[in-house]
Amino acid sequence: MKNLSRRTFLEKVGVAVGASALAATIPSFTNTNVYEGRKLNIALCGLGRYAGYLAEGLQESKYCKLAGIVTGTPAKAEKWQKQYNIPEKNIYNYQNFDEIVNNKDIDLVYVVLPNALHKEYVIRAAKANKHVIVEKPMAVTAKDCQEMIDACKKAGVQLAMGYRLHFEPYHIELKRLGQEKVFGQVRLIEVSLGYKLGAENPKDWHYVKALSGGGSLMNLGVYCVQASRYVLGEEPISVTAQFMPVTNKSLFSEVEESITWQLVFPSGAVCTSTSAYNCGIDRFFATADDGFFELNPAVSYGPFKGRTSKSELNFPDINQQATQCDEIGKVLLINKQLPSHITGEEGLKDMKVLEAIYKAANTGKKVSII
Repeated sequence: MKNLSRRTFLEKVGVAVGASALAATIPSFTNTNVYEGRKLNIALCGLGRYAGYLAEGLQESKYCKLAGIVTGTPAKAEKWQKQYNIPEKNIYNYQNFDEIVNNKDIDLVYVVLPNALHKEYVIRAAKANKHVIVEKPMAVTAKDCQEMIDACKKAGVQLAMGYRLHFEPYHIELKRLGQEKVFGQVRLIEVSLGYKLGAENPKDWHYVKALSGGGSLMNLGVYCVQASRYVLGEEPISVTAQFMPVTNKSLFSEVEESITWQLVFPSGAVCTSTSAYNCGIDRFFATADDGFFELNPAVSYGPFKGRTSKSELNFPDINQQATQCDEIGKVLLINKQLPSHITGEEGLKDMKVLEAIYKAANTGKKVSII
């Protein structure tokens, strides 16, 4: 993360927006004061590729610490233990995971497992009296999402979504431009994300519906749905959708390779999106009554680049994982309620939209979103 003072940050963003308008909304990643208080001890549950990004982010975190791991692979446990100096007592597998209830050195479990396993391990973590962060998508059905929310409420723990872009400065600015109608009412949004999921690992769980719950929509499209919702500050009311042609039938026999959809919002704004596993795309564009704003790249890990119809956007590059964990962690450390935009309820809203997109693509009809 770049070491920028609050003043330097405001001077930079002043090129694009009035610094005074943004000052009150800037997360504390701009604060370079040394924090010497207690850190939130996090155990990563699942040690796949993204867990590696989280582990790196936690090394930079001010308020959080990688304190434990949960894995079914002994070789991974040994490697991670050495690399991150994790105590033996903080290492669990999926059979003895529930014993974490007795470990006072773990405050929160971050679930980074395949999508279909999120529900089980969120509920088990809640029963162990641990706060939880769960990666997107929250689960594979809206019903599962609600059960996860209910379990955490019953246990008296908090459930957060791993929505890293909620704390990223370019996306904070997109949200401001859209919701404050800086360029007037937004009329059209185009936001899409895609990459090539190759054949080098045909047994990858993303190809297996029982584990993934779906294809590119579940993995990548959720970012597009998120962006349209928080830029407009509205909930979509209907959707049409179309599956795109399959280019690799041997890999994509269970889940969709690519899909495109059109969300309609109460203001009349429309968001058109595509998620794809067979091509690269990573952009956001919004046009309003009096101008436009865009990012390209837009919803990946960055670095992002953007502009408006008036000027370039110029914000610091941050470690998205470290910043996300810090913004969640500092709230939990003082026993406050997490803001609604990062809770399980937000993940449930997205899942309802994803289910409607699938229904629209499967039926060829416009589907209302409740």
